[in-house]
Amino acid sequence: MSLKSQHLCNALIRRSLELRALYRHAAAQVSEPGLRTVLHEEALSLTEVISALQTQLRNHAIAPATRSRLIERARQRLDALLLRGMPRSDDAWIRLLARHEESLLFAFERALNRIAPDELTTTLHRQLARLQSIHLDMHSLAKAVGH
Repeated sequence: MSLKSQHLCNALIRRSLELRALYRHAAAQVSEPGLRTVLHEEALSLTEVISALQTQLRNHAIAPATRSRLIERARQRLDALLLRGMPRSDDAWIRLLARHEESLLFAFERALNRIAPDELTTTLHRQLARLQSIHLDMHSLAKAVGH
């Protein structure tokens, strides 16, 4: 596996870790029980994406990313503080998650266009399908709240 592929894969893992943490945090903050369940399920789907990418790197004897970036954790805390006092914060969480989900989906698509075909592209294509499913869920929720 090329150094470029390793770097891109670890970047995708970190972004996925960050989004999963945001899903988990949002699930703890929203008031609607059904929404809480959906957000937990999306976090579990992201766990599967992360695990598949980490396994792919380990299969090549490469240490995968296991933590998010410090700057992203700080940004998530700021988002949480801003959303906490908002009326209709469930809607705001949905919009925020939909925006981050779309960004992750585009990052996967860009990575696929930037790396040479190998085993990693197969893994990325499989995980891209899973992310597209999550994205459709979030898009439907965002549309329901008028985003």
